[in-house]
Amino acid sequence: MIVNGTSQTLPTSITVADYLATAGYQSARVVVERNRTIVPRSEFESTWLLDTDTLEIIHFVGGG
Repeated sequence: MIVNGTSQTLPTSITVADYLATAGYQSARVVVERNRTIVPRSEFESTWLLDTDTLEIIHFVGGG
């Protein structure tokens, strides 16, 4: 799998939500694009990742 341009190996089947948690992302603050399609936040728990997937994860940062 490729995440933000970096190749990674998935040790087991994992959902988008589980991947985000393991990688340290807060799912409420990210947008996930899987194979050039946005994954709705409501589908993070039901979308399974494959080794052939390409993910782009955009993390929002607040400030002022």
